[in-house]
Amino acid sequence: MPDLPKNAPGAAPAFARLLAIIQRLRAPDGCPWDRQQSPRTLRAALLEEAWECISAIDNGDDPNMEEELGDLYLLTTMMSWMEEEKGAFTVESVLQGISDKLIRRHPHVFGQARADDAEQVLIQWDAIKAREKAGAAGDPHGATAGGAASTRVSAHPSAHPSSLDGVPSSFPPLERAAKLQKKAAKVGFDWPGPEPVWAKVDEELRELRLAVGAAHGATDGARAAHVEEEVGDLLFSVVNLARLLKVDPTLALHRTNVKFDRRFREVERRLAREGTVPKKAGLDRMDALWNQVKSEEPAAAADASPAGTSPEGTSLAEGSPGAQNASK
Repeated sequence: MPDLPKNAPGAAPAFARLLAIIQRLRAPDGCPWDRQQSPRTLRAALLEEAWECISAIDNGDDPNMEEELGDLYLLTTMMSWMEEEKGAFTVESVLQGISDKLIRRHPHVFGQARADDAEQVLIQWDAIKAREKAGAAGDPHGATAGGAASTRVSAHPSAHPSSLDGVPSSFPPLERAAKLQKKAAKVGFDWPGPEPVWAKVDEELRELRLAVGAAHGATDGARAAHVEEEVGDLLFSVVNLARLLKVDPTLALHRTNVKFDRRFREVERRLAREGTVPKKAGLDRMDALWNQVKSEEPAAAADASPAGTSPEGTSLAEGSPGAQNASK
């Protein structure tokens, strides 16, 4: 076992207290609502709390971030305890598993390997992970020293192992598209750079226009399905472009959502000062106010780093290999 830093003062008892509270809530005489929950019923809450935490990070709101991280600790610990209750695994095994993985995949910190920069760390991480997966698939040479290989296998109905294994079908479509593309890229199925993807986006946009206009000889249902398919192809191409530009598409869309929300609310406020509402004001007036609001935004807001991006331009998806790859 490598030398590890001493425990942060109070962290262990604080976590033990949280677990004890969760155990009490789930006890036979505990909270009826908490007792009815399961990991499946808490899925939406997990996503919601993660996004609220991201918003706190984007806003530089440390007190809110502290609270949202607490909510995430609650949900992950409660889900782990639920699985321990039914005998699937334990809270301890979850914590031991992630600790073992971090040690196993950081041999440049806890072993004799060397990695001089972040890129080398990621290359090493992926190589170790590939060996672990090979071991889990039955290769006796696949497991790495210092820890057991993962025993997870593909949930895809095909029995043949795939480079895309490990991408949950339950992922939201945008995140799943990005993850599938990353997996394929790691084995060489990728564009050489962003330039040819611009042409692909243009091609998909043209095909979408043709699908929208192709009403001859098609039923409404078939035409709608074709349009839906072409919209999906266009979005998939845009996700590919974002990936090659080193932009996390989910965080990029999140930033645009925040921007739209901010500007439209200001349009509504200005309409209210004029004694009217959007439906009565009409598109021309709203569009004029929108452009006014946009032009008046301070340069600092317009030029700010994208949500989830560091001053150096590294997106969350390109960050710590532990955070980036732990669930890959």
